[in-house]
Amino acid sequence: MQEAEKYGLKINQNKTKYMRHSRTQTNGKDMEIEIEGMKIEEVSKTKYLETTVTRDNLTEEELKERIAAGNRASFANQKILQSKLISKKTKMKLFKALIRPVVVYGSECWVLTENIKHNLLVFERKILRRIFGLTKKASGEWRLKTNEELEKAINNENIVRYIQYKRLSWLGHVERMTNERVAKTIYKWKPYATRPKGRPRVRWEDDVRNDLRKMGVTNWKERTQERKQWKEIIEQAKTHKEL
Repeated sequence: MQEAEKYGLKINQNKTKYMRHSRTQTNGKDMEIEIEGMKIEEVSKTKYLETTVTRDNLTEEELKERIAAGNRASFANQKILQSKLISKKTKMKLFKALIRPVVVYGSECWVLTENIKHNLLVFERKILRRIFGLTKKASGEWRLKTNEELEKAINNENIVRYIQYKRLSWLGHVERMTNERVAKTIYKWKPYATRPKGRPRVRWEDDVRNDLRKMGVTNWKERTQERKQWKEIIEQAKTHKEL
């Protein structure tokens, strides 16, 4: 605080919080710390650059907020998505330009668990059913389109594969960075500790490498150095059936 005051800066007690990142938490209770008479509250989550950060580094909390924001964007454009005067092709362009980016913001760094994939697909299919409407059965009755019919309608380019494409794009970008860049330093850094007992969490790098393995991509580190070649490789992720 004294150092900040030298430069004319003052700490706002109401806006200043702190967060502990630990494998174990003290009974789940938040604690206050006091610095020079100023009490600073502990929080279990906070928002930084529109991204929710939690003390346990899980993506689920961020996903909830992203999907909620996507639902708001969908509701704001509901009349357009259900309009019979606008073609389905145009509606899909609007979805990709106005709704999907809200949900996938910051997803380049997500670890995609099966639960996260499921929630993303449920969100997307709800909107796709509004866009593509109902299917008429031979009996004359109407029914909702199946998941397989929706996948075929969008040429298998669903929101999960789009995120996997974005992650591979970011991987190539980081690999081409110089070692002095902050993102590259953090990516290459190895913690001086052992992993906890039990089944370990899937790390981002492991998850992305698994995508490359499913796509049959070998020598990927060397191939990331060629921008054009790498772009051609990762474009396949948008519709790759193994992902």
